[in-house]
Amino acid sequence: MRGKPETAVKKLAIPIMISMLLTASYNIIDGIWVAGLGQAAIAGIGFVTPIFMILNGASVGLGNGATSSISRCVGAKDHEGANKSAAHALLILLIASIILTIVLLLIQEPLLRSYGASGQSLAEGIKYGTPLFLGLFAFMFGNGGSGILRGEGDMKRAMYAMIVSVALNTLLDPIFIYILGLGSAGASLATIVSSIGAASVILYWILIKKDTYVKVDLKNFKYDSKIARDILKVGIPASMDMLMMSIAVSFYLIFISSIGGEFGIAAFTSGQRLYLFAIMPLTAIGSAVAAVSGSAFGARNGDYLSRSHLYGVKFGIAFGTAVTIILVAFAPQLSMLFAYTEDTAALVPAITQFLQIACLCLPLTGAGMASSFLYQGVGKGTTSLAWTIIREILFTVAATYILGIGLNWGLIGIWIGLATGRILASILNFIYARYTIKKIRQDLDTSV
Repeated sequence: MRGKPETAVKKLAIPIMISMLLTASYNIIDGIWVAGLGQAAIAGIGFVTPIFMILNGASVGLGNGATSSISRCVGAKDHEGANKSAAHALLILLIASIILTIVLLLIQEPLLRSYGASGQSLAEGIKYGTPLFLGLFAFMFGNGGSGILRGEGDMKRAMYAMIVSVALNTLLDPIFIYILGLGSAGASLATIVSSIGAASVILYWILIKKDTYVKVDLKNFKYDSKIARDILKVGIPASMDMLMMSIAVSFYLIFISSIGGEFGIAAFTSGQRLYLFAIMPLTAIGSAVAAVSGSAFGARNGDYLSRSHLYGVKFGIAFGTAVTIILVAFAPQLSMLFAYTEDTAALVPAITQFLQIACLCLPLTGAGMASSFLYQGVGKGTTSLAWTIIREILFTVAATYILGIGLNWGLIGIWIGLATGRILASILNFIYARYTIKKIRQDLDTSV
């Protein structure tokens, strides 16, 4: 964390990458098994996607708040501050779990209907969503606990916990969905049980075994509003990042439903699973940049701050390019993972088209991700949120509407809009990040 930034980003990114790919594999594994339930089930779960993004975004966002707060304490060599930040992060995760459970259960059906869900797809969506929202505490403490470990630079154990979780999900999915006959509800139940496994392992390390860098003492815990605000000033905007993306996906679902109905939703949902899987390595690189830049900022080292961002950008572009080549070249074969039955075979060309067009944004998205996480690392969570709004709402929603509906290009227009909006916004985000780093370095030099 305090050493050469390029080495730190690389060493931290790889285990985070593995952890996030394992997390994303939940979505892939669920999609493969749910495909056997038919097009209505695929579409129903697809309609739940933006609501699930709120849940997942809150857990990841609050985890990022913990990462930022703890990593800045590590950089400043403030061990006691890191301990207090970790304890406050756990309290915030508990409160958020209770509030979100109540809210999401109340709003899920009205939201599903507003996206265009009806009939069987609505029923499947509710079957899938209800268990997921009842068990969201598992996501909160799993992702939040991982954020605490990332903040102290311990990425490997978060990865180990996720390996346990994914192994459980892979085993339980077919049992719950088909053997027990729970259908869509079985997929979400398997995910929740698996997430409980990951959260339990992480909390065991932090609270019981107590062999982490941060030492959480709940018995002598004293609430400090300043520490809570420090976590939330990054955590809330980071959570809002996913809320903005959820709102954007809601618009995509409305546009797609009006153009292609249940068929279009099923194609988008299936392709989006692979897109989100491909995004995970880029998010991991960004998370590493957040941790290293936070440590550099805490140590008041402007050179390391700049180098961590540039290395993350180069790493993200290289990885994004490699992933794009794979997705484009093997799109037909990958599409068949989610359309292997007679009822769903017609989806293969549409999923293939989505992958070969929408995923072209991935290389430059890597640069945008590193830039957005840089803001979180230095405590500028609202700046990160602003760029999410610019990317997903101002650029991408506008592009999908203009091309898909305005110019009447149909689904292909939606796919082109997804790629175009994200490419343009990512370029601008990178430029602004370099400007931000320049200003921070000037401020640090002036205050010396």
